[in-house]
Amino acid sequence: MSTYFRPRSAATAHSISVDRRSEEYADLFGQAPVIFAALSGPRHLLEAANSAFFETLGCDRGRLGEPVGEVIPELVPQGVLDRLDTVYRTGVAFRARGGRLLLGCPGRQREGFFDFTYEPRRDAAGRIDGVVVIAVETTAYHHAHLLAAEQRALLEQIARDAPLAEILRGMATAIEELSPDMLVSVLLVDPDGQRLRHGTGPRLPDFYNDAVDGAPIAEGIGSCGTTAFRREPVVVTDIATDPLWKDYRELALRAGVAACWSTPIQDADGRLLGTFAMYHRTPKAPTDKDVALSASFARIASLAIERHAAVEASHAAQEREKAAREDLAFLLEASTAITGETHYADSLQRMARLTVPTLAPLCAVHVSERGETQRIAIAASTHEGEELLSSPALCDEVDAAVARVLASGATEAAHASGLRARLGVMDYVCVPLATRGRTFGALTLLATDVPLDERKVALAQELARRAASSADNAHQFTDRVRLSHDLQAGLLPPELPRIPGATLAASYHPAGEGLEAGGDFYDVFPLPADRWALMIGDVSGRGALAATTTGMVRHTARAAARLLDEPAAVVTAINDALTGNTTDDDQFVSLVYGELRHTASHLTLDLIRAGHVPPLVRRADGTVVEHTQPGLLLGIGPDPVFSPCRIELHPGDSLVLVTDGITEARSADGEFFGEDRLSDALVAVRTMTPTAAAVVESITTAVTAFAGNATLDDQAVLVITAV
Repeated sequence: MSTYFRPRSAATAHSISVDRRSEEYADLFGQAPVIFAALSGPRHLLEAANSAFFETLGCDRGRLGEPVGEVIPELVPQGVLDRLDTVYRTGVAFRARGGRLLLGCPGRQREGFFDFTYEPRRDAAGRIDGVVVIAVETTAYHHAHLLAAEQRALLEQIARDAPLAEILRGMATAIEELSPDMLVSVLLVDPDGQRLRHGTGPRLPDFYNDAVDGAPIAEGIGSCGTTAFRREPVVVTDIATDPLWKDYRELALRAGVAACWSTPIQDADGRLLGTFAMYHRTPKAPTDKDVALSASFARIASLAIERHAAVEASHAAQEREKAAREDLAFLLEASTAITGETHYADSLQRMARLTVPTLAPLCAVHVSERGETQRIAIAASTHEGEELLSSPALCDEVDAAVARVLASGATEAAHASGLRARLGVMDYVCVPLATRGRTFGALTLLATDVPLDERKVALAQELARRAASSADNAHQFTDRVRLSHDLQAGLLPPELPRIPGATLAASYHPAGEGLEAGGDFYDVFPLPADRWALMIGDVSGRGALAATTTGMVRHTARAAARLLDEPAAVVTAINDALTGNTTDDDQFVSLVYGELRHTASHLTLDLIRAGHVPPLVRRADGTVVEHTQPGLLLGIGPDPVFSPCRIELHPGDSLVLVTDGITEARSADGEFFGEDRLSDALVAVRTMTPTAAAVVESITTAVTAFAGNATLDDQAVLVITAV
């Protein structure tokens, strides 16, 4: 445009008056969208200007001819007159892009951005007589550029999963910086879908944000409650008169807001996520730019909220998966630990200890047996908790809950309000212990700080289910062990008799856990004529049949020995009883049977060996002699043939009888203990005058050191030492 202001020839210039020049300016720039002003003289008198100049700068059209610094005084402190002076003085044009000016009187100023040119104007003689100002306002472009930059920044924040509160606050702040007279608020839909919750409102008073937090979604609840209800924009240009604000009008007055335009925030499927509101401090209707701005940022808010919800859902899923893994690990570890307890009470006590503090800080376990309920285990995370569990008031409450659960067989969970007031217990859950259709006990958990949630209750129920099964198995195991021990005790003498001139000792160690009665046995009993019978044997197999056979052998021996004078005859009677058995199962027995009598100086033993481990004699000097007279197992056939053996025991000599569980005990690498190690154990007896008990202890200690406590077969030892 500067071409319109080139200097004219002197003849032409002199013929053009100032008025004529003003008319030309008017013809050129009167309706132009650019801002134009012609300033004359060193005082920059406003000689001519178009409508765009007056409208943009907001000055009075009737002030032509006055200095521009007086017409628009806010330009002076911003350096505009200094720039005009320089152009007027030097004759050098000045051009700038995106220059920022604050226009309007203080308190009502607005920010504007301009691309402008200051060009010197010359008269016919070529002298500078003024300055022509041409400008284009770029405020809208500048704001659009800033807005786009803010939107990009917000989208980047959304993409990197920045916190939702940070994104919403940044969005509101960006809008308020672009439009200083505007206040922004975002409300979010509560998970129940019935209310709106505070999202952001950086320039609104805290009391206002607090007051609208939780506002219902309904018609007539201000702009935001109504727009959320209608799912469409709601424009209130004057809060003081609009009926939608009748219940919030005083609140708005206190907050200093007079207009509110609210837009629903929805996802792609139309689901309501929240509301986006723009407030003004004076009554005002939105411009097209305001509507577009609101819609644009409502979409960005929708993206941020959806992304936040997706991230939260992902985190929640991860936490659920983590919790599920932890729960499964807890159940597996607890189940393994409980199952490892082979005794009934131990398994339930282990369960109680495992629940604390993972499930609750306090735990009690009750069982019902023979019509009586008793507390079998407690566990607490602190000493104070143990004292609380023992308090009579709490015991009464828990006992009452246990009684109800035992009667109903159903879990009872409740908020323990009475207990909390008196004892500090917040929640409790009482879970039945049931198996095979019978409720035999209850697991009670009590919380003192954090309530028992559904997850913990479900874990307690699953743990109780598994523990009940394990405890029931342990109960059966305990009963079987007790029965087996009782049965085994019936097959062995309750105590060894006292024999003058001798000491006796014996040892019996069952195989495995002792669930079944073994076939190993020993016995010592008196006979007429100051004689004593002794025997040790091993019945094939285990369990009830082996126990029955053992009992038959012992009773046959005791009956026959009183009627028959020879050990061989007694053993033959035992064999006849075995071979005459009508059961389908064949039972074989290895046996050493002997009869002891006194002489003036020593003991004499007549022994019969029938397929058993050879007897050993440990002499007083520590030497060991093995007696290997032949003899077949009993029960194979009739008319067995035996080779009697006589042994003399002088003071300090010991007769040692063992079953094959001793000689065939295995080490970790599978090696047998054997007769040689047995002899070594006898030699190693550490006393000058060993008793029978000392000999037995030396044998059992050596076997345990070699093979450990576990054994695959019963182990029995019988020792008679002459004194």
